[in-house]
Amino acid sequence: MGERKGQNLYYPPDYDPKAGGLNKWQGTHALRERARKIHLGILIIRFEMPYNIWCDGCKNHIGMGVRYNAEKKKVGMYYSTPVYQFRMKCHLCDNHFEIKTDPQNLDYEIVSGARRQENRWDPTQNEQIVPETKEVQRKLFDDAMYKLEHGAKDTQTAEEAKPVLGRLFQRNDSVWRDDFEANSRLRAQFRTRKKELKIQEDKDNALLARSSLSVALLPESDNDRRMAHLMRLHSSKTVHEKDKERRSAILNRPVLPSTSSSLWAIPNAAGVKLDSRSLGIVKRPAIGTETSNNITSEQIPEEKRPKISNVDANAARDTLVTKAVETRPQLLLCDYGTGSSDSESS
Repeated sequence: MGERKGQNLYYPPDYDPKAGGLNKWQGTHALRERARKIHLGILIIRFEMPYNIWCDGCKNHIGMGVRYNAEKKKVGMYYSTPVYQFRMKCHLCDNHFEIKTDPQNLDYEIVSGARRQENRWDPTQNEQIVPETKEVQRKLFDDAMYKLEHGAKDTQTAEEAKPVLGRLFQRNDSVWRDDFEANSRLRAQFRTRKKELKIQEDKDNALLARSSLSVALLPESDNDRRMAHLMRLHSSKTVHEKDKERRSAILNRPVLPSTSSSLWAIPNAAGVKLDSRSLGIVKRPAIGTETSNNITSEQIPEEKRPKISNVDANAARDTLVTKAVETRPQLLLCDYGTGSSDSESS
């Protein structure tokens, strides 16, 4: 292709070979629009961002590798190496930023319009090869002892790195000795994982179809399973609903028990009315009375009544008062439900 380019050029009839080439005869540059500022020492090139920066105009991030049409010009010299400066416009705003080369540090330096995203590290920590500075090179050339020490240090570093390199070579040889076998194992793992993902996707689609949902489901975790088990143990009523029901039950309950609403007056499922006799509750007779409920103390003749002295009567009265005080709640519970028995005992 290259040898035919010169033959395919069009030479007009009025072309004079004494004027030079076609570009010189027509007064144009071979780079066309890229050389429109060539008289100012500026050439338009395609510049690629060497690192991440922040634009000072729009405060947006511009990543490494973004390409711009930049104006390139020479701004100085570092010994015999020229220093170039590049001016370009941000693609997100109207701000312009300038970057120039730094041959001393083998880097680029931002002049204006932007700031560098600080994401640097020491290359010596990563065991990378760092070029020697000018001072070190001068000392290696002038000082023989420094050169000997520098060479001994490099030899020691190489000896320390030999075991690590040997282990890496052994591992590489054991894993990748047979390329076909290693590739087969990897493909088998990928197929197994693909089947698992397909099964899980079918389960998720079935669940979404039953629930009539159209959302993306995330994979399950142990925390999700624990929360699901805890939600099964929760009550269907909230704490506020339970408090409301308990409060309404307390407000609707009567303060004092009544005969009509007492337990003894409510018939059970069989239609039998509950009373103290049906429940087997028998009241103790007072001292000096018979155990029979049909015979009262007035019906017993005076000569058959037991003789009780004043001392015994006072002791019996004190005993009855003490027992009445101790068993007052039980007596009240029995007295409210038995209207006929109370009338008989009184």
